[in-house]
Amino acid sequence: MRVLAALPLAYCIAGLFAQSAPTGDAARFVSLQAQSFVLEHVRVIDGMGVAARENQAVVVANGKIQWIGPEDSVAVPAGAERLDKAGYTVIPGLVGMHNHLYYTDSAAAQTRDEGWEPGLVVAEVPFTAPRLYLAAGVTTMRTTGSLEPYADLKVKSRIDAGLMPGPAIDATAPYLEGGPTPFAQMHELTGTDDARKMVDYWASEGMTSFKAYMHITRDELGAAIQEAHARHMKVTGHLCSVTWPEAIALGIDNLEHGPVFADTEFVSGKKPDDCPGGGSRSWLEKDIASPDVQKLIQNLVTHHVAVTSTLPVFDAMAPGRPVLQERTLAALTPAAAQSYLTLRARIPMNSPSAALLRKEMDFEVAFVKAGGLLLTGPDPTGNGGVLPGFGDQRGVELLVEAGLTPEQAIQVATQNGAVYLGRQDSIGTLAAGKQADLVLIKGNPAKKIEDVEKVETVFKDGVGYDSHKLIESVRGQVGIR
Repeated sequence: MRVLAALPLAYCIAGLFAQSAPTGDAARFVSLQAQSFVLEHVRVIDGMGVAARENQAVVVANGKIQWIGPEDSVAVPAGAERLDKAGYTVIPGLVGMHNHLYYTDSAAAQTRDEGWEPGLVVAEVPFTAPRLYLAAGVTTMRTTGSLEPYADLKVKSRIDAGLMPGPAIDATAPYLEGGPTPFAQMHELTGTDDARKMVDYWASEGMTSFKAYMHITRDELGAAIQEAHARHMKVTGHLCSVTWPEAIALGIDNLEHGPVFADTEFVSGKKPDDCPGGGSRSWLEKDIASPDVQKLIQNLVTHHVAVTSTLPVFDAMAPGRPVLQERTLAALTPAAAQSYLTLRARIPMNSPSAALLRKEMDFEVAFVKAGGLLLTGPDPTGNGGVLPGFGDQRGVELLVEAGLTPEQAIQVATQNGAVYLGRQDSIGTLAAGKQADLVLIKGNPAKKIEDVEKVETVFKDGVGYDSHKLIESVRGQVGIR
């Protein structure tokens, strides 16, 4: 092993552009903040889908990765803090692509009777969600639809300033939704002019992406896409009234949840601009290898439309699937935990949800094999069985259950999100010159994917945050703030 007498000039210049040191509340979760450090004897999964590399060293200085390679050839900068982490694995910071700052904490009470007023109200959790995301290894995230937009923007600005802990945020504007919507916090579009005005207004307020929702019309969606693209911004969609082929033809950039849960093109008697019932059931008899499904996959790939996997939210709502872990229940308020358990108990054992989940898994594997850009995020909604951060880890595990290798699943959760956001030159993979967004895991997720949950330290811009302290700081609070 060689020791450098001094840091090269490039290392010092890089320091001029490093993020400001965490202050205030963020600072108390910092476990390592050094100008330079080396993680020694680690296993590296670099986010590129290739096999894990053993006995590696990772050199970080001024918030950037300076070198990665075999332990026996590392050049240690003079004065660098050296950490022997034999038995640990380093992966890139997760890039969550369906990561809300809200949570369905009282869904059971609100949905007991039809016709609730003034509509379903979802709780913003701007304090607990960023901490849990960061604790789980999420260093960059897209909010993928906002219900409390000014709160989201405030959280983003405080994280950017180093005043509170959390991931870097791509803030998605309020939903581009038609009517009638069951959500009290959503605006209902009145036409194409309204769609354009919404995009224009929220772009000017600081939002950086857009999401179309279930009752939007084709004309409104087309107008919103045109307006967003004129600003070099992207549009994703959780659709129903508009089919996936229609949205692809309009130029959408990304589609959420996978087609089994969101594409209505196979619903018998589907009317234009109408959100029909039975969208998922129309997929029950579909074979992923059938010509019409393969045509959809090729349509997505040809038009470079990404698909976001949100397997955790459907896993939580399927019969016979694992119930919440103790760590998740411990993070919830008693009322939120009771809401989840109540809704979980209402799932009928003959529900087709488990079969649909397996079919969606098969679609996603086929999409990846065809060259499609698969993203992932937990979508902490539904019956409340998915929490920020913990759900991101569960998503990686479910991608392995679907049929991807652990390294491929981690690539979906890291590099692919960075590529979609246009940030692949700075985040998403482990390589010299990249931002030092790293996750230090005690274990080997390449052999046992569940080890992805054993996060010890999360490095964001080279600053190490204590995962356990972050989780403990929100114990019993998710659902109230």
